[in-house]
Amino acid sequence: MEFENRTVVVTGATGNLGRAVVDAFAGAGANLVLVGTRREGLVEHFGQETDRRLFVAADLREQAQATAVADAAIGHFAHIDVLCNLAGGFRMGERVHETSDETWDFLFDLNARSLLHMVRAVVPPMLASGGGKIVNVGAQAAQKGVANMGAYCASKSVVMRLTEAMAAELRERGINVNCVLPTVIDTPENRRAMPDADPARWVAPADLARIIVFLASSAARAIHGASIPVTGLS
Repeated sequence: MEFENRTVVVTGATGNLGRAVVDAFAGAGANLVLVGTRREGLVEHFGQETDRRLFVAADLREQAQATAVADAAIGHFAHIDVLCNLAGGFRMGERVHETSDETWDFLFDLNARSLLHMVRAVVPPMLASGGGKIVNVGAQAAQKGVANMGAYCASKSVVMRLTEAMAAELRERGINVNCVLPTVIDTPENRRAMPDADPARWVAPADLARIIVFLASSAARAIHGASIPVTGLS
């Protein structure tokens, strides 16, 4: 299988997309390091740890905890081949001129700072082992400002720009860095929040997971710095 004997770190593993990504990589034979805010949540969703599946509870807003994730992964599996930065969050905000520091910090901490902390922790050992793949999750909203979503759009735009900068820095060192830009993902939470919408037009988590797995595979070795829209039927 494509990912046999390869180690994949998935942040935000207990979310709807995270669970789909974990299932996809597990089906492809990967060793998995699953990162969530609570160990209990990881056990609830994935059962007990195995020799192929390691759980790490971490608050990725803290650099020390992100570094501990990388240390645990290397201590257990000896190397990290793929990092999937799925951890993040959404909040409808105020108008830009009314945006509070709390809203700004909440979205930038979850969407941008957590990514920065993880790549600081993971890229050096990837370089030492000869390369790897990094897949980030942005959002279609990163491409254009939307009313009452200024802070969210800005935080996800940072994901795109960091993806591009990292790709330029690391492509000659054997590391591919790309991101996906989904629209609304079909989750129970979004169905409850938008009961009059047609979820058949949204992005299914399993469909988005397959694109993430592709970007982490050898088939995507020529792709660097791409921000791939994943729009479903919307």
